Amino acid sequence: MSLKQSFTLAIKSLMSSKMRSILTMLGIIIGIASVIILTSLMNGITNMILDQFSGMGTELITVSISGRGGNRRVEPEQIQALVDEHPDVFSGMSPMVSVPMQTVKYKTESLTSSCTAVSEAYKDIRNLEMGSGRFLEYIDVERRQKNCVIGSYQAKELFDGENPIGQAIKIGGATYNVIGVLEEQAESQESSSDDIIYIPYTTARLLTRNSFISTYAISAVDTDKVDEASGLVEKLLLKTYTSTDYFSIIKQTEVMDMINEITGTMTTALVFIAGISLLVGGIGIMNIMLVSVTERTREIGIRKSLGARRFDILSQFVVEAATSSAIGGVLGIIIGIIGALIVGNIMDITAVPTVSGVLLSFGVSALIGVAFGYFPANKASKLNPIDALRYD
Repeated sequence: MSLKQSFTLAIKSLMSSKMRSILTMLGIIIGIASVIILTSLMNGITNMILDQFSGMGTELITVSISGRGGNRRVEPEQIQALVDEHPDVFSGMSPMVSVPMQTVKYKTESLTSSCTAVSEAYKDIRNLEMGSGRFLEYIDVERRQKNCVIGSYQAKELFDGENPIGQAIKIGGATYNVIGVLEEQAESQESSSDDIIYIPYTTARLLTRNSFISTYAISAVDTDKVDEASGLVEKLLLKTYTSTDYFSIIKQTEVMDMINEITGTMTTALVFIAGISLLVGGIGIMNIMLVSVTERTREIGIRKSLGARRFDILSQFVVEAATSSAIGGVLGIIIGIIGALIVGNIMDITAVPTVSGVLLSFGVSALIGVAFGYFPANKASKLNPIDALRYD
């Protein structure tokens, strides 16, 4: 008997008992849908995180110096000189000083906000966009001007529709002139990327009463130059500190690779958990097929007595199990894609069902049908025709 005939008989068998067929497929449907929903959401989360880090610049290198005490230190001028010496490797450098949470006031309005001190190069390094006004410039840093650039959160909360440019605000008791407002990125929410204030790092040295700069943001000209750039920075720092124990160099590409690895591991774990329902679905198919073999024992006996070979009986029941599982897989894929879009919309995540994931899910569902359908099919193929004909 050909596979086409086996498939036709499988469809007729499934249609003859619709409710039992649906219940047989249920485990496969739930399993496949769960796998697609979970992988789609994890893909969406991964892409969202990577987009945020990519927005910071894939060429970014962050240097943190703990130092070794004494007078051994690297000054911003030394790192800037290194950047200037290798224009084919570096595109910019900015010292960074994190100022503790400060009370920010404008007239009767006030809030508590983080403040970061940087140089004029920081805007290009981090790909910052201005909503209005300008970013810090060389003259602001050189003259230690008390100018600041605020995020859209501060603009909304402090000024309430009023133009912030040119207004004076107080940061930690000191008066600063607002020269720019950053473009909104996160709906002007508190503690988001819109909740930030930038001031010149030279001014922050006085504010924090600490002249030592321990953090630098450095940008390579492109992603291919990141390793060379980090190598040059490490070589410079080793001249002063002699050991990498006193500083760390973190490449943005390494962070993104780490995120990919972590989310990949999480996705695998979630798929494994969801795959348990596929195992349950496979057991359900095997049980139903065993019942089907028992119910059709006389049919098997008649077919064997008419000359059907063992392979004919085996292929008939294996194809029937695979067909049942494959149909369940298709339904699971449809439900999974729809479910992923709905859940992603609720969670405000762009769920991304992948073609490879869908094809893999379909292949797994068909494979489960073959694997779990083989045992009852093998049992059916081994039935003695005389005993089968006598079965009541």
